Amino acid sequence: MYKIDKTDLKIINLLMDDGRMHAAEIARQIGNISERAVRYRIERMVENDVMRISAVVNPKAVGMSVVADVWLECDADSIIEVARHMAELENISYVACSIGETDVSVQIIARDTAEVYRFVTEVIGKAPGVRKTTTSIVPLVLKDVYQWRIPAGIVEGDL
Repeated sequence: MYKIDKTDLKIINLLMDDGRMHAAEIARQIGNISERAVRYRIERMVENDVMRISAVVNPKAVGMSVVADVWLECDADSIIEVARHMAELENISYVACSIGETDVSVQIIARDTAEVYRFVTEVIGKAPGVRKTTTSIVPLVLKDVYQWRIPAGIVEGDL
């Protein structure tokens, strides 16, 4: 497990606000750290899979304005295979295996509800191993995974 310290947390938070911020600007905003040290810390956190720096697409900006959560009940011996198959489909943005009433949960990004309906009935519902689907349209997302921030309580040292 990677140990996050208060300087790492400050670097991460600045990059979450602006992923294109230069190491020199990060060093200036934090103070008491060199540009070189910032670059080293960023590289170390990327190498240790603590964070990644990449573009985040806004689906609505490219005409994909409907989000739907779909829960799948699967044949017991097909859960992982179904989940892997779902992960390969372009309209699906999230796939997870779950414990409880359903076996796999996915999130669909689509142009409209007709596309969601077609995708759920003709693609997901007909996939081998899928017994039942339950779909909910998501009209509003208040927080997404790329907005999640590291809780201060897990950071080494005082903030």
